[in-house]
Amino acid sequence: MIQDLTATRERLLAGQGTPSAEIEKSIAAAQSAACKNVFLLPMFDTARARAAAPGIGNTPLAGLSFSVKDLFDVAGQVSTAGSRVLAGEKPAHADCPAVARLHAAGGSLIGRTNMVEFAFSGVGINPHFGTPSAWDGRHEMAPGPIPGTDHPVPRVPGGSSSGAAVSVATGAAFIGLGSDTGGSIRIPAALNGIVGFKSTARLVPTTGAIPLSTTLDTVCAMARSVRDAVLAHEILSGTRVARQARPLAGVRLAVAQTVMLDAMDHTVATAFARSLQRLRDAGADVVNVKLAEIGELAGIQATGGFSAAESYAWHRRLISIGDSVRSQYDPRVLARIERGAQMRAYEYFELAAARRDWITRMEAALQGFDAVISPTVPIVAPPIANLAPNPAHDDAFFRVNTMLLRNPSTVNMLDGCAISLPCHAPGEMPVGLMLWHAALHDEALLNLALDIEPLLQFR
Repeated sequence: MIQDLTATRERLLAGQGTPSAEIEKSIAAAQSAACKNVFLLPMFDTARARAAAPGIGNTPLAGLSFSVKDLFDVAGQVSTAGSRVLAGEKPAHADCPAVARLHAAGGSLIGRTNMVEFAFSGVGINPHFGTPSAWDGRHEMAPGPIPGTDHPVPRVPGGSSSGAAVSVATGAAFIGLGSDTGGSIRIPAALNGIVGFKSTARLVPTTGAIPLSTTLDTVCAMARSVRDAVLAHEILSGTRVARQARPLAGVRLAVAQTVMLDAMDHTVATAFARSLQRLRDAGADVVNVKLAEIGELAGIQATGGFSAAESYAWHRRLISIGDSVRSQYDPRVLARIERGAQMRAYEYFELAAARRDWITRMEAALQGFDAVISPTVPIVAPPIANLAPNPAHDDAFFRVNTMLLRNPSTVNMLDGCAISLPCHAPGEMPVGLMLWHAALHDEALLNLALDIEPLLQFR
């Protein structure tokens, strides 16, 4: 198993290796076949120079590598959000706050990562720059044309932070900076067998990031362990997470019965049931709770939701230029953006009011629970070939997209926080277990995840 950032930094502080040597390992991983289509702009020489800087080993990130999703501003670079539409825009004058904070903590930026165009899908496919393949070292093999030529089945990486997830899973980056509007950190974390933490949105500035939904966008990260996710959150939010270990015998967990357990495939259902049993065996009070409010979300968002309306407001100027620009969009993304044009002003305000009321009722329903526990997504990663850009695949694509977004997007509507933890066993496809709660429960949730993570290490 690839070592996490915390263990690597401890090894460096003990004089076992150097930041420069670790950067070379990260670069080798980034250049490997496992990282095909992951990096839109590699920054290997910049990372080497950073890792060689005097005193870098004594910083929180010790010169170790991080990657940046293509929608974040980095000084001197154009943020294109995985599109061709913005290729001619002016370079950023400065790093956005999230990137600046990772730099200030001593991180070495190894490159900009691929993503779903304008972050508008949970599947991870990009028709412009290719699609990274989900990776966790246990790919199903497909037979080749002749004996001995079997090859892995490329599977969707999850989106929209697709490249960021694969960069972490393969060892190219210790932290993958991304964004989460409806699950775009937790979905790829689940499908790649890593940890993804979505903080309460207000805790990290979204300044300098191309928006999908100004209401729901959250700046956050993926990592290889919960302790690394804690460190990344502390850096990005400028807060300190106090460790508060507690016995699981004193923990009360709700299992949401409405919607979130529907249509689980066999692999996810098996891993989820096994995880619940581990928690019960450890003494946790695991309670089935209806949470009927979750079933109301489809009706609340029937007019298109915040992402459609707010993305259309941002893209309207570009789209109105004409077919020369429209033709550069991924048709699947453009269709979802243009749905926002159909929402009337009063419908938008009614949506905002309905959300506020729904949050109030959900927060009341969650009183008395330390967290809610659900599958991050109900299915394992499907093969890319089944969903690749092709009108014949569109129905399957949108069906899978809906399935992947269903559970994690509930937390975004709640304005809450959530973490996806790997819970699959050896030989199984990656599965994520999601712990979640309402806004500003971040510290308690991360502490709980630190306690639960060892129970889920079936590997």
